[in-house]
Amino acid sequence: MAHLLSTSCSLNFSSGCRAYTTKPLIQDSLVFPTSLAFQTSKTPFGRLLLQGGRSQSTCTVHANTLSPSREAPKEPSYGVNESSGGASKSQRVMVIGGDGYCGWATALHLSKKGYEVAIVDSLVRRLFDHQLGLDSLTPISSIHDRIRCWKSLTGKAIELYIGDVCDFEFLSEAFKSFEPDSVVHFGEQRSAPYSMIDRSRAVFTQQNNVMGTLNVLFAIKEYREECHLVKLGTMGEYGTPNIDIEEGYITITHNGRTDTLPYPKQASSFYHLSKVHDSNNIAFTCKAWGIRATDLNQGVVYGVRTDETEMHEELSNRFDYDGVFGTALNRFCVQAAVGHPLTVYGKGGQTRGYLDIRDTVQCVEIAIANPAKAGEFRVFNQFTEQFSVNELAALVTKAGEKLGLDVQTTSVPNPRVEAEEHYYNAKHTKLIELGLKPHLLSDSLLDSLLNFTIKYKDRVDTKQIMPSVSWRKMGAKPRTVTA
Repeated sequence: MAHLLSTSCSLNFSSGCRAYTTKPLIQDSLVFPTSLAFQTSKTPFGRLLLQGGRSQSTCTVHANTLSPSREAPKEPSYGVNESSGGASKSQRVMVIGGDGYCGWATALHLSKKGYEVAIVDSLVRRLFDHQLGLDSLTPISSIHDRIRCWKSLTGKAIELYIGDVCDFEFLSEAFKSFEPDSVVHFGEQRSAPYSMIDRSRAVFTQQNNVMGTLNVLFAIKEYREECHLVKLGTMGEYGTPNIDIEEGYITITHNGRTDTLPYPKQASSFYHLSKVHDSNNIAFTCKAWGIRATDLNQGVVYGVRTDETEMHEELSNRFDYDGVFGTALNRFCVQAAVGHPLTVYGKGGQTRGYLDIRDTVQCVEIAIANPAKAGEFRVFNQFTEQFSVNELAALVTKAGEKLGLDVQTTSVPNPRVEAEEHYYNAKHTKLIELGLKPHLLSDSLLDSLLNFTIKYKDRVDTKQIMPSVSWRKMGAKPRTVTA
């Protein structure tokens, strides 16, 4: 297995862990801990490691860190009011899950805009690939090399805290050290199919996501009461009701009385259910503790390039195309590039909201620059357009033909339990009103995405294209998803 923690200590999750102490080290803007306390499994992440039989114990790095901005020689100040609403020079943003698909792009974008950024990540997403025999279409560098490259190109430091937010001791130390003004929380298991592989993955998803978010809420209450939580939710919380989907709340009249209530939730996987639980817990703590929070119910993200990740190959983002982590449009583009029929699940009428990853980072920036009030739980529906699966397949087919590709489509049995033909009309005006300028799915963007997948088609493992996880067939017995 590749080294997930490529620090000066040469740690590897597949080896036995031991407790020892190192001297403080700051190198190329990376902040390494004063003490590295490696403990046996106490968190969902630790139990996941143990389950696979690949490790005898799990490593939790307690980040008793030195801050480069306060302990090391000061870097030139780059914080200027470049964003909508303006990024203060002193505004500090903690990006939990900053090594992942949305998190990495967001961390770089915010750093470029003048925010002081810290990444908190357990690197477990890389472990998922190792356990399931998957890989990103794009080669991705280690988090340490990524941050070093960003510093060398821009002069901007990103602090790094490696650990599990389900470990409250670790999270507390990170909060006390970095003192965030805003927390962007991407740090959850984000795949519906992964949560439906077997009982252990379902339990891990719910424990990791719900416990982690609870820990973030308690850390804000204990250490940074004015901190604004920007939490990544999902449009999947709503399901596919036969009425319009509002942004978080709906006003109803029943038996002559009217009230505004949270919009009903109809989650369709254990992953989506974990997001519903998160939303309820956040709403409660806003009411009980006065926490300020914005829940970004995001649609399906596509694309891979942002202005920042394009600056150097070591800044490249991951691009998932497999049946577990790959999203619909990204998967279709890879399938077209390698000559595999586009895999439409069932009738293909499943309609969802979609957005370019460049709009993901823009939406997060807008939410930070326009924070919720104390005690307010805001919900924004974060997508720019809606398409059915059949419509996406038709768009990719047309774009592929312009590039000389013979793109075919095939209907495969739907591994999910979902409506395949349904009404869908979701509101998404709040972010537009705050200044979002969408990148819509144009012909030129599809051409670019297809050319990108063609460039890396030699890295495609065609065995990973077909869906391998069934909602109805999952069971309690641990399952290995074979390559």
